[in-house]
Amino acid sequence: MKVIGLAGWSGAGKTTLLTRLIPHFNALGLRVSVIKHAHHQFDVDVPGKDSWRHREAGAAEVLVASSNRWALMHELRGAAEPRLPELLSKLSAVDLVVVEGFKREPHRKIEVHRAANDKPLLFPDDPGIYGIAADVAIETRLPTVHLDDIAAAAELLLRAAMPVEEAVAKSAAMR
Repeated sequence: MKVIGLAGWSGAGKTTLLTRLIPHFNALGLRVSVIKHAHHQFDVDVPGKDSWRHREAGAAEVLVASSNRWALMHELRGAAEPRLPELLSKLSAVDLVVVEGFKREPHRKIEVHRAANDKPLLFPDDPGIYGIAADVAIETRLPTVHLDDIAAAAELLLRAAMPVEEAVAKSAAMR
């Protein structure tokens, strides 16, 4: 199992790029999972539904299952936010895990940059940035691809992906 991150400012197009890459990877016969970092309050549950009511009542975890999918919701209840290695250990084995967010973790990342955002590039300050997917030409020695070149972006991600064990070891070393 390998892992690669997508890093960039909000509005750069990380999610858009990823939703275009996943079908491309699937067509190559690769199984892909995603870990997405969300900010503070988010909910995947519908207020008023049974699973929401169970969590609101104080359940530590609620697992909802159907013939189409299952989802496990774990309430932190004041505990520390889990780091990327802990989350990686919860996934089933796949070919590639794409991490959106967690930019402070030391795994390799592809920076997603959109000129219209008018934000500075992350790569000069993040040694984990392996390459850049952007909508403009970037002067750098790092590999770069255009945001709309999905095949080239997919190749860049696959080339940069690192074994999960290596990402976990790098994360442990920075503690």
